[in-house]
Amino acid sequence: MDSINPSAKSGAKPAIDKRIEQAARIKARLYEAGYKLSDIDRDFKLPPGTARDALRAPNLKGERAIASALGTRPELLWRDRYHASGRRKSPQDHSRPPTMAQRRKVTGALT
Repeated sequence: MDSINPSAKSGAKPAIDKRIEQAARIKARLYEAGYKLSDIDRDFKLPPGTARDALRAPNLKGERAIASALGTRPELLWRDRYHASGRRKSPQDHSRPPTMAQRRKVTGALT
């Protein structure tokens, strides 16, 4: 077991890795559909950066806009933010996963 990934020995992925993978999957679906995050902000008349922020932390308007652009419902994209019934969980986990630069800094310090 290591200090960065306490569940490494068990083979389970930490929650942060799952959230990063989830954001990457959603971003890939947007790319395949021909959208950029800035397109969603503009098309749905959201403040700049709202869709980007919704990938990293709960943001109702951003989640709805992304889901609409993909032709699905937010609870199907963010299962950790919604109950199975589609009702939004409360309170939300507003902690953000580390950025790529932060992850590189940690992995660089380990080598």
